[in-house]
Amino acid sequence: MGEECQRVLYRREKVNPSNEEERFMLRAIRLAEGGRGFVSPNPLVGAVVVSDGDILGEGCHQYLGGDHAEVIALRNAGGGARGATLYVTLEPCSHQGRTPPCVDRIIRNGIGKVVMAMVDPNPLVNGFGKRKLEENGVETVIGPYGELVRRQNESYVKFMSEGMPFVTLKMALSIDGKSATRTGDSRWITSKESRRDAHRLRLQSDAIMVGIGTVLSDDPKLTARFGHTGKQPLRVIVDSMARTPVKSKLVSDKKARTIIATTEGAPDFRKEALRKSGVEVVTAGEGPRVDLRVLLDLLAKRGVTSLVVEGGAELAHSIWAEGLADKLVLYISPKVIGGREAPGCIGGMGIERIAESGRVKIEEIYLLGEDLKIVAYPVAQPVEVAKKGG
Repeated sequence: MGEECQRVLYRREKVNPSNEEERFMLRAIRLAEGGRGFVSPNPLVGAVVVSDGDILGEGCHQYLGGDHAEVIALRNAGGGARGATLYVTLEPCSHQGRTPPCVDRIIRNGIGKVVMAMVDPNPLVNGFGKRKLEENGVETVIGPYGELVRRQNESYVKFMSEGMPFVTLKMALSIDGKSATRTGDSRWITSKESRRDAHRLRLQSDAIMVGIGTVLSDDPKLTARFGHTGKQPLRVIVDSMARTPVKSKLVSDKKARTIIATTEGAPDFRKEALRKSGVEVVTAGEGPRVDLRVLLDLLAKRGVTSLVVEGGAELAHSIWAEGLADKLVLYISPKVIGGREAPGCIGGMGIERIAESGRVKIEEIYLLGEDLKIVAYPVAQPVEVAKKGG
């Protein structure tokens, strides 16, 4: 699943298929990864057609607007699909979207049984596909690895169930918890392997967010590089007073769409200059800081299902303390920076007592070059109430 340069050190959920149903579903899950970064806002889906223990056809949804996984798998299976079992990671669609309904193709090809890992949370599907299959004589089963597929499609699931983007808080830090030296130098804390992986994360996301402090200090591009190709994510700058320089890379390079989120208090002449430079300027709150919940809602209305927040410490604090982070990805370098004035990854005032601290559940740990990559999910929100941020 996109881990060719990573060595797994720990994974909370062990995946050891013990029967054919689990083995074929796991194959479908792995196939689904072929569409990561290319199918949003659609889900990742893989499918396998099996008869008498043999795989006759398989496929994945590869790009937005392209054939769905079930259609590709059935086409590859040909006439052998009649009476066979279709293993699919997500409930087949029953509505006309960019492509025709998959259930019609499944019925027409004579599939005898469909094993799906989970029901599609899309209100246009959500049980209708399963019901239509059953009404047409196709046996349906909710099969294994539903939680694995839910995690695989975590952005899609949240967007469909809550109408909001899935927010990943990505941070790079030294082994003693510093994100930069006391002078602000942060290039490069992590290894080339970690930076390459972080660029892959950008490529697989709909949007990347930074605060105005990062723009002014680093002048980042926020594009997916290191040889990665494909669509570039939307770039979002949290900038309450529209201080983003028109000559900054995010404004001038035209390599990706850029949105600058300001407040009603931002000077009109600055906003107008930015618009004339070709970026979109939106108002998210009255001020003095950008209302991040309003901003996330605006992004959702633009079809953003997944958002990676990259920095800096104050924006990370606001995202974390307001309970907006759905996932944390930490790249930890075996470097020691030290210093009372060297910043950590999350700013703000911080808590007063350990008992007030938020907690996360560590799901995965990888070795990336000489660095550690930790993937974790919040399980309890901090007591501290953040100031709305940016």
